[in-house]
Amino acid sequence: MNEHMGDGAQVATGTSTGAVAETAGNGGDGTAAIPELVIISGMSGAGRSTAAKCLEDLGWFVVDNLPPALIPTMVDLGARSQGNVAKIAVVVDVRGRRFFDNLRESLADLDAKNVTRRIVFLEASDDALVRRFESVRRPHPLQGDGRIVDGIAAERDLLRELRGDADLVIDTSALNVHELRAKLDAQFAGEEEPELRATVMSFGYKYGLPVDADLVVDCRFLPNPHWVPGLRPYTGLNEEVSQYVFNQPGAKEFLDRYAELLQLIAAGYRREGKRYVTVAVGCTGGKHRSVAMSEKLAARLAAEGVETVVVHRDMGRE
Repeated sequence: MNEHMGDGAQVATGTSTGAVAETAGNGGDGTAAIPELVIISGMSGAGRSTAAKCLEDLGWFVVDNLPPALIPTMVDLGARSQGNVAKIAVVVDVRGRRFFDNLRESLADLDAKNVTRRIVFLEASDDALVRRFESVRRPHPLQGDGRIVDGIAAERDLLRELRGDADLVIDTSALNVHELRAKLDAQFAGEEEPELRATVMSFGYKYGLPVDADLVVDCRFLPNPHWVPGLRPYTGLNEEVSQYVFNQPGAKEFLDRYAELLQLIAAGYRREGKRYVTVAVGCTGGKHRSVAMSEKLAARLAAEGVETVVVHRDMGRE
């Protein structure tokens, strides 16, 4: 973490009309159009405020710490705004107390009204969250008379079900604020919503599995360029390293077959309304094989019309 991504406790709103979609406002029959809705939640200290500011900069009307019971009311107000509030982002967290009772009722109400909604969940490791709270010398909102780790454990348990329902989970453990904003920009920037967006992430198993991965690919069956002296200093972005990886028996066949499998999975995700997928590609250190395979896999997805972002989590970490 180069910069703290904690969350403030104040209630704040922001609006920008520069990127308001033309589809908002009144429908063709004179009825009010329902705004698009994003619910931002996740662990305290994982970057909810940063996510909210990012969406605000992209033209969303942002409300921080709105009680869950008021979310349908906020959407109704947006529908009556004559197109001035086409996109609403609401930050919902444990500061609102009685969290799940009211949130579940609100989500059911939104579904009954056919509101297009997405849930973005921000995650981080316990170690990262403890460091962030200690760096700003603030208590965790649920720690009470206990320790920070006690509050984190209580919040993680409280949010477990919501995390499972999230459309997009972002692990910010190793991200600074600029990297988090870049991820959100990649997901929400632009006037048109693509059918499916994918993040292909290379990683090193020795640094742990990415907690926000939907699918995990293991490249450790391929010979490691680390043991080739002329290739060791370079990464999988280097052409010679990439050629070495894909000249190994089974490498190209693996890429072809997994790309075909992803096409099948992507079609299923679209049918189920899932808009985001994170494919984690791992090798031992996250420097050579996984990086080369991620680049090729991302290119295949992009060629199939899937908007794709490539992230190399552990490259340069050794």
